Amino acid sequence: MKTFEKILELGGIKRDVIFLVISGAALVLSLFNLVELPFDPAWIAIILCGVPIILEAVYGLVTAFDIKADVLVSMALIASVIIGEDFAAGEVAFIMQLGALLEDVTVAKARAGIEKLVHLTPRTARVITASGEKTVMAEEVRVSDRLRVLPGETVPVDGEIISGETSVDESVMTGESLPVDKGVGDKVKSGTVNRFGAFEMKATAVGEDSSIQRMIRLVQSADADKAKIVGIADRWATWIVVIALVAAAVTGLITREIIRAVTILVVFCPCALVLATPTAIMAAIGNGAKRGILVRDGGALERLANVKFITFDKTGTLTYGKPQVTAVQAFCGQSEERIFALLASAELMSEHPLGRAIVEEYTRRNGKKPKKPNAFKILPGKGVEAETDGVRVTAGNKVLMTACGAVGYKNAGAGEWLKTGGTVIYVAIDGKFSGFAVLADTIRSDAGDTIKEIKRQGVAPILLTGDRRETAEFIAENAGIENVKYQCLPEDKMAEIEKMQRAGKQVCMVGDGINDAPALKKADVGIAMGGIGSDIAVDAADIALVRDDIAVLPHLLALAGRMMRTIKLNMTFSMALNFVAIVLAMTGILNPVVGALVHNAGSVLVIINSAFLLGWKYRKKA
Repeated sequence: MKTFEKILELGGIKRDVIFLVISGAALVLSLFNLVELPFDPAWIAIILCGVPIILEAVYGLVTAFDIKADVLVSMALIASVIIGEDFAAGEVAFIMQLGALLEDVTVAKARAGIEKLVHLTPRTARVITASGEKTVMAEEVRVSDRLRVLPGETVPVDGEIISGETSVDESVMTGESLPVDKGVGDKVKSGTVNRFGAFEMKATAVGEDSSIQRMIRLVQSADADKAKIVGIADRWATWIVVIALVAAAVTGLITREIIRAVTILVVFCPCALVLATPTAIMAAIGNGAKRGILVRDGGALERLANVKFITFDKTGTLTYGKPQVTAVQAFCGQSEERIFALLASAELMSEHPLGRAIVEEYTRRNGKKPKKPNAFKILPGKGVEAETDGVRVTAGNKVLMTACGAVGYKNAGAGEWLKTGGTVIYVAIDGKFSGFAVLADTIRSDAGDTIKEIKRQGVAPILLTGDRRETAEFIAENAGIENVKYQCLPEDKMAEIEKMQRAGKQVCMVGDGINDAPALKKADVGIAMGGIGSDIAVDAADIALVRDDIAVLPHLLALAGRMMRTIKLNMTFSMALNFVAIVLAMTGILNPVVGALVHNAGSVLVIINSAFLLGWKYRKKA
C-alpha cells in the first residue's frame, strides 16, 4: 500500500508511465490467460487507465458540458464491462491513456526562464546619503536617490550618470555583446552590468517601473497568450459521439443484440485518431534531435507549419556573436604589422571584449601571444594606455584621441568602416595618430543560403535588432533580408510580432539573448540558439538549436509541413477504419474483443506511418 501511495505522489507523466507499464503487463496476462487469478487481470488496466478517463469525462460534462473524445471512450468502457468484455474495456483504456501520455509529453513546456529573469534582478544598492554610503535592498531605492555602482556590479535601478565614466554591458536589454561607453548625462538601466569604472547615478525609475521588471512582465504576459493545442479527436468529439450513439442505438433496436451495439461503441473509440497527432509529433521531434534541433513544445511544430514570417535577432543569430578583427590600417610611415603588434601588446591586460578579440587574433596570426607591456592603464569609457617596445601606445575611441592630442584620426577614412557595422579602435604612438583596427561581429557563412531556402518555402524573413541602423542594414543586405527594424528594445520586438499576429499571420522568432525572451514567448514559435544563447532565451523558446546551426532552419520548416501531412493521412486512415469497422460490427462480423484488436492494429499502423518521419530528409530545390 505504501508503494502505491508513493506512486500517486509522483509527477503526472511519471505516474502515467508506471500505470501504463503495469496495465500493459496485465493485458498480456488477460489475453493469453498466463496466470490463474480470482479476477480478470484486465481489471488492472480498467482501474489504472480507465477510471481517470471516466472521471475526467464526467467532470467535463458536469462543469462545462464539454464533450471530448473521452466521453465516447467512457461509454465504450462502461458498456464493455456491463456485458463482461473486460479485455476489450482494458485494451481501449490502455490505448487511450497511451495517446494522452504522448500528447502530454509533446506539449509539456518548461517555465524556468521567468524564474531566471527574477534572479537577474539586483538585490542590493549602494545609496549615498549625508552620513555616507550604505547598502540597502534594491526595492528600497527611491526616485532621485544618489547611488554608487562599482566595477563588476549590476545596475540596481534605472538612472542617469552624474559623475564618472565607464563601459556598461547592456546585452540583457539590447542583445549586443559589446559594452557601451557611458559618461555624465548618459542613461543606465537596471539589470545591465558595469564593466570597468565606478560611477555615481541618480535613480529615475525604481521597483516595478525599472527596465528588468518590465521585461519580466513582458515574458509573463507573452507566455499567457500561448494556449495549449487542442487534440484533433477532441475537436471532432461531439460529432463522433453523436454518430456512435445513433449507430449503436439503431443497430441495437434492429438486431435486438446488445453486443453489436457495444461493439460499435468499442470500434468507434477514436484510438488511432487520438494517436494520429502525438505519434507524428514525437517522430518529428526525433528527426530534429538527430540534427541538433531540440523541440521542447511539440505543439510548436504544428504552429510552425503555418508560419508566414520568421523574425531574426542579429547578434549571435545571423552573426557569430563575437567581435573579430577585420582590418588594420597604418599611417605616418608605420607598417600594419607594427601597428597591430603594438595594439595587441597594449590590450594584452585588458578585459574588454574588443581587447580580448585583438589579442586572440594576434595570437592566431603569429602563433604566440603579444609582448607584455611595461606599464598598463585602463581609461574607463575611452580605451587603454600602455608603455611597450620603448613607446607610449594609446588605443581607444575618438574622445581618447582628442584628449591625447592625436587629432589626425579625423582624416583617416574610418567612417567607411563604421557604415559596414564595424567598431574602430584608434592607435596613437607617443601622442601621434598612427593607425586603427576595425572589429566587427561577422555574419555567419551559411546565413545567405539559409535565408534563400526559407524564402523558397514561402516564408518572409525579417531582421529585428537592437543595433544601430548602419550595422543592421549591412548585415541584412549580406544575408538577403529586405525588411529590417533596428534599435529595437525587447518591447519593440514584441510589438512588431504582435502587429503581424493582429494581421492574422503566424510568426516565428529566432534569437539568442535575454533581451529576446519576451519576443520568443510572444511569437507563435520561438527558436533559440542553444549553444551560445542565454539559458533564459532557451527556456523562453519552444525550440532550441543545440549547435547554433541556423542552416537547419529550412529543414525544420519543411519537417513541420511534412509532419502535418502525416497527421492528416493518419486521421484519414483512422476515420476510414472506424467506419469500415462499424459496418462489420453492425453485421455481427466483429465482436467487442475482435473490434478492440482491430483498433489496436489500426493504432499500430498509425504509429508505423508516423515513424517514417524519423528518417525523412529535406532536399534543397534546384
